[in-house]
Amino acid sequence: MIVVDTNVIAYLWIPGDLTLQAERVLSEDSEWSSPVLWRSEFRNVMAGLLRRGKLPFETALQIVEKAEEQLRGREYAVASQKIMNLVRKSPCSAYDCEFVALAEELDVSLVTTDRKVIAAFPRIAVPLKEFRAE
Repeated sequence: MIVVDTNVIAYLWIPGDLTLQAERVLSEDSEWSSPVLWRSEFRNVMAGLLRRGKLPFETALQIVEKAEEQLRGREYAVASQKIMNLVRKSPCSAYDCEFVALAEELDVSLVTTDRKVIAAFPRIAVPLKEFRAE
């Protein structure tokens, strides 16, 4: 099991430069987890693509539904105290710290492309390009 942030989920479901890397991570560890927050962030990514005319509505809706199905049963609420303790110790946003807190709670890696998170939490955050299943 690994925790993935919203960007990694988006790279998997929205074809682009990092899709192959996200697919490789999925093939190495298919048990992706995330805080419930990922849903709102992912919907916001999809909203941007819709507004810029990059995806038709029906396609965007199908992608959202498939991504939600993929993570169903492995979405978690994270305690505010844990998140705020990480915020206090780092330059990262509370949003980012929510993913870190979940990875710490589950005692697994957080796969991300966020350089700030990787720098602040090198023990738990693994760059997408460098992830290898144990």
